[in-house]
Amino acid sequence: MRIDHLSKFQDDPVSHLIDLENREVSVATLYDPDLYELEMERIFARAWLLLGHESEIPKVGDYVVRLMGEDQVIVARAADNQVHVSLNVCPHRAMHVCLSDSGNARVHKCIYHGWAFRPDGSFIGAPIEKEKMHGEIKSKEQLGLKKARVATLGGLVFATFNHDGPSLDDWLGDMKFYYEMLFCRTDNGLEVLGPPQRLTIDANWKTAGEQSACDGFHTLTLHGSLLEGGAMAGEENTEHESAPAMYGVNVSGNGHSLRCIPADTSWAMMAGKTHPGMTDDERLELMPPPGITKELLPQVRKNLTAEQLHVFAKAPPVVGGMFPNVNILFVYAPLRDGTLGSALVLHSINPKGVDKFEWVTYFFTEKDATPEVKHMMRAAAAQLTGTSGIIEQDDSDTWPHMSEASRGFMGRTETLKYQAILGENRPDDWPNKARVYSGFSKDDAQWNWWLAYHELMTKR
Repeated sequence: MRIDHLSKFQDDPVSHLIDLENREVSVATLYDPDLYELEMERIFARAWLLLGHESEIPKVGDYVVRLMGEDQVIVARAADNQVHVSLNVCPHRAMHVCLSDSGNARVHKCIYHGWAFRPDGSFIGAPIEKEKMHGEIKSKEQLGLKKARVATLGGLVFATFNHDGPSLDDWLGDMKFYYEMLFCRTDNGLEVLGPPQRLTIDANWKTAGEQSACDGFHTLTLHGSLLEGGAMAGEENTEHESAPAMYGVNVSGNGHSLRCIPADTSWAMMAGKTHPGMTDDERLELMPPPGITKELLPQVRKNLTAEQLHVFAKAPPVVGGMFPNVNILFVYAPLRDGTLGSALVLHSINPKGVDKFEWVTYFFTEKDATPEVKHMMRAAAAQLTGTSGIIEQDDSDTWPHMSEASRGFMGRTETLKYQAILGENRPDDWPNKARVYSGFSKDDAQWNWWLAYHELMTKR
């Protein structure tokens, strides 16, 4: 695999970086600034990107400022009660129009020359209207903030600057079947538990991005303290030695993926017992999936299909991601008092240069959960997955090391290897949705992430 002339991309910018036949990726992909700039154009300007949740902006005029690649955007609820996403760049002289992270404003006014815009991005005018400081060449309708396409799933707000590309449904493909089980399972859906946490990590965004595609193997070593403490494995489960959670079902499609861990495994890890031979309904009653209380089960049964309920009962999706830059954890969480809690967490991986990314953490709960449950879930999520959480302290230690290794001349001659392949293997009773890999979690889903990356990076 050659890395010559890395910064001089021709027709195929990644052919010499990704060896499709041998499933290897050059470490140089984590380093080169020219490749990074191409990623901004071909991935982050084209992909559907997560920007937050509708519950963050419930009232007209509410807004938050988020990132799409390195572009700041204003996510706002306008007078039509719809969510709009506008580039936070004044079309007059390129000043950021909105300087606060969040708030409520019926008008966004640029502090430089006073050009004003509505929450939907449309141009109102400049000071001293009669002087027409916006000129005569372009109409007011042409001078609004650049708009992104917007779509939602279960209240999650996604946007893309690719106005001619696939819809969000097509982007997600068959994986939408599984995401609905996480985001669309109750009558009133999810809500965010406060503003997201944000942390800048000195690493290339892809180090965290590809890990989100069901890299379960690292839990055996990187999260060894959790295994030893019983949070990820139970002493009484000896069938799979010390790694029961490594056996399950990975599902993958379009670069997106989820890890579905059998309910029996979770019971063994958390309660020291299994319950073979039970019906789907009995399983759900005994131990609802993370974030669902018994009181919410009637809503779950109403909102999900029979196939989705079967997956929920047999092996609910718990960890995974959305291509290119979302990490998902809907996990059981042992609490300090010895009881079992839940954490519903999404991470957004926002690039801020070739060797930095912003790690954004959203804590969620079902809107219809009780205040006591919401308090418990926020505490459990912060303890496990927050900026100082015991899981994230492990993960965030590895990514800078990988990026630092890529800066060395010899380091860049190495490759990332995805050669531990399980192969598609769908259980007889599993829905015919997406690619399914049943068994020990291997490299299949992560390699699919790189295939999605390769497809976008080679598409003109």
